Amino acid sequence: MPDSLIDLIIYSVGTILGLIVVGAIVTFFIRDVTQKEHAILRNYPIIGRLRYFFEIQGKYFRQYFFSGDRDEMPFNRATRKWIYKNAKNKGGIIGFGSTYDLREPGAFIFVNAAFPILEEDQLPTPALSMGEGYCDQPFLARSIINISAMSYGAISTPAVRALSRGAAKAGCWLNTGEGGLAPCHLEGECDRIMQIGTAKYGIRDIQGNFSATRAREIARSVKAFEIKLSQGAKPGKGGVLPASKVNPEIAAIRGIPPYQDSISPNRHHDIGNIDELLDQVAFIRELTGRPVGVKTAIGGWHFINELCDTILRRGLEYAPDFLTIDGGEGGSGAAPQTLLDHAGLPITEALPRVVDALIESGLKQRIRVVAAGKLVTSAQGAWALCVGADFINTARGFMFALGCIQAMRCHLNTCPTGITTHNPRLQRGLVVEEKYLRVANYALNVNHEINMIAHSCGLKHARELRREHIRIVEKAGISVALNILHPYPETKSTVRN
Repeated sequence: MPDSLIDLIIYSVGTILGLIVVGAIVTFFIRDVTQKEHAILRNYPIIGRLRYFFEIQGKYFRQYFFSGDRDEMPFNRATRKWIYKNAKNKGGIIGFGSTYDLREPGAFIFVNAAFPILEEDQLPTPALSMGEGYCDQPFLARSIINISAMSYGAISTPAVRALSRGAAKAGCWLNTGEGGLAPCHLEGECDRIMQIGTAKYGIRDIQGNFSATRAREIARSVKAFEIKLSQGAKPGKGGVLPASKVNPEIAAIRGIPPYQDSISPNRHHDIGNIDELLDQVAFIRELTGRPVGVKTAIGGWHFINELCDTILRRGLEYAPDFLTIDGGEGGSGAAPQTLLDHAGLPITEALPRVVDALIESGLKQRIRVVAAGKLVTSAQGAWALCVGADFINTARGFMFALGCIQAMRCHLNTCPTGITTHNPRLQRGLVVEEKYLRVANYALNVNHEINMIAHSCGLKHARELRREHIRIVEKAGISVALNILHPYPETKSTVRN
């Protein structure tokens, strides 16, 4: 081909591309100066678009280039890195000192013993039973840390499959979330807790009411049921699954039409007070033979005080077998920012109050306490045990174990790691055979490190942790023992048997 012809083709292509670029600029210029929605674009056409681009990309630049290891929210880089390392079974060993600021108010300091427990004297963490003596099939729970409620639909099929298989390997339970029991929950043959949300998804009849028949069927596949009153991410508001995520399979499991927004009521229609709640607890436990618990965020003291008083009046057979207390910092589910930011007590305030109420009422041995709300590390789990929790639930901890990078796109169906999307191309990145091992490693290593903290405090196993074994920094350089900050109350009430 002659050089002149090549030059002509290059010139022609360049001219066409140049005209396209000029045309695009003119088009955007006209659109910007004539639109009335954005003042910046109207006054600074074309150039103003850079502002919106950098605004969107800014959080990613901060995450990777500008924020310090302990600066980010909701989870900083140091915490995420700790989870990643434990999920990959690479250990939590570091060198040259910690970046954890022991002068920061709220920091934990465990009271190490001068003579810690020798390895040959250490004991395995005892399993705890839920519902023993009050239902036909009590649940013997083995793991301190467990997988908190994440609905199938909110998270993807491969994510649930990896969680189910990982939970089975680690010996922890998997909460189904309010979206119902899906086939992928059953894959790992792990211990499962069926959550009953306000819309009764997966456990309702054609009219949307609670189905006793369906409950008996599900009872064959789960270890316990959990009635969800509220969650820390959005107390007082029901769940929302956008229509784009409600595919035919998810719709069939939930019992709703496909490709329509799945919107839960903000409370149960058949539970409007404490007596109705306890009636439901007793009814479902009798119906299924399984333990029944309650999940709620705490906004003040009225609920837990009234709950204990009503149980004392009616008897232990009406008590929930466990209480899952979610802190206001919970947030694996998408929620309005106002509720995420300002509704619900943080777990550091809610958990001690709930435990104290149970101790005062003499109900602590009857009702197991599960702590949730941003408790993703072994230190946070050990703190919860010191306060009086029996178990720890985490959702985002296990999301990080699956490979979550905190892209904050959970509600957009565009999760780049395949965890919260139903886009097959993006789901392809989540390889179940690899990720379920990371789920198991994370659970096993957190349990191991909680016990390591207990041994450092001179205890034989983690369930011996008490409030006197931890100090909380109140101001720079000054800490106070947790049993001074939250003294153990005296048991004042007598339970009617």
